[in-house]
Amino acid sequence: MKPIQVGLLGIGVVGSGTFNVLKRNQEEIKRRAGRGIEITQVADLNVARARELVGPGVSVVDDARAVIANPDIDIVIELIGGYGVAKTLVLEAIAAGKHVVTANKALLAVHGTEIFAAASAKGVMVAFEAAVAGGIPIIKALREGLTANSIQWIAGIINGTTNFILSEMRDKGLDFAVVLKQAQALGYAEADPTFDIEGVDAAHKATIMSAIAFGIPVQFDKAYVEGITKLGAADIKYAEQLGYRIKLLGITKRTPKGIELRVHPCLIPAKRLIANVEGAMNAVMVQGDAVGTTLYYGKGAGSEPTASAVIADLVDITRLHTADPKQRVPHLAFQPNAMSDLPVMAMGEVITSYYLRLRVADETGVLAKVTGILADAGISIDAVLQREADEIGTEASAGLPQVPQTDVIILTHDCLEADMNAAIGKMQALPTVLEPITRIRKEELA
Repeated sequence: MKPIQVGLLGIGVVGSGTFNVLKRNQEEIKRRAGRGIEITQVADLNVARARELVGPGVSVVDDARAVIANPDIDIVIELIGGYGVAKTLVLEAIAAGKHVVTANKALLAVHGTEIFAAASAKGVMVAFEAAVAGGIPIIKALREGLTANSIQWIAGIINGTTNFILSEMRDKGLDFAVVLKQAQALGYAEADPTFDIEGVDAAHKATIMSAIAFGIPVQFDKAYVEGITKLGAADIKYAEQLGYRIKLLGITKRTPKGIELRVHPCLIPAKRLIANVEGAMNAVMVQGDAVGTTLYYGKGAGSEPTASAVIADLVDITRLHTADPKQRVPHLAFQPNAMSDLPVMAMGEVITSYYLRLRVADETGVLAKVTGILADAGISIDAVLQREADEIGTEASAGLPQVPQTDVIILTHDCLEADMNAAIGKMQALPTVLEPITRIRKEELA
């Protein structure tokens, strides 16, 4: 049988990895797919570099539309990234009757509903295993392997940059800004790391997983997103003393009121496997009603790990290329006419527990006032840790007497986020609370 022909848009880190792995393992991949898979045309603005990477026998052009217009191309791989031209090219490829493979989580999280609808109308597939957690096959697990389950929640370390930073902060006792510079020097963080450190990248991925797990449209605009920039070395240390580790988690959860969709730092019990995922690695926990808790671990980025997921999508499409479109696995796991209208909840409606750190004047009655505010809000305290007082010299430098200060760390039981917000507002207004209160949510993941 004639090999299926693939056009590649963008031959950067992931594109070159895809080309190399597909070439290296072509015989084994053919045995799995039942048909050869060949990248026969590449589009990249740097034509000379692209030709050097692919060698003879592969057409190289600088216009992605030439690949889409090529009647011999069956599948288009989009590895350009971003929301702009990538969306236009993906929709044009679909309109031309091409199947699409993409690693573009931002595109799917924001425009996935439109893209999947266009693909369904045209009878083509859009595959995106590489868009979430790199080489970990979490999309296939959610969409196919766990199809018998009612998914209850997902919690994942799905951004390697932030996990590397938090691991280094814990291991070396350094503050965020210092470790970020190290991560940039080592290539773990971009020159502009905003999408990573502010949680946006993780939120794109969590949005996609949420849609597949619960059969809802992709709704990135409704996700709660909080990054790691405000975390200090002190919080990492105190969490350790209390038996927890801090990780940036993407969480989506089914509740009686709707779907939670949130990304933020979390305290996780140190005994949980996911709490021990270090460096730039990724891990995703999934709780299903039948299977219980499952954990998926591996490299979440990189040339060949991501290429592994891209090629898995190529094999899937090759197997199903001639199948009736109605018999294929739906893009978001559920049949398009059976999607749910469950709402994505506002963050104020979420119920969870909390870690609070308050820098306070070391005076009699301060702790009583703080705990009184929590009690009035109906918030139950699980544990309290108080440091010995130390001397902070900022006021002395202004000609004022030094004030004995201490850190009070409080762990709470579950409560409504809106109630916690109100309580923090009242605690912050106390004259004996000297700095902005640090609040980190706590997830037991039991």
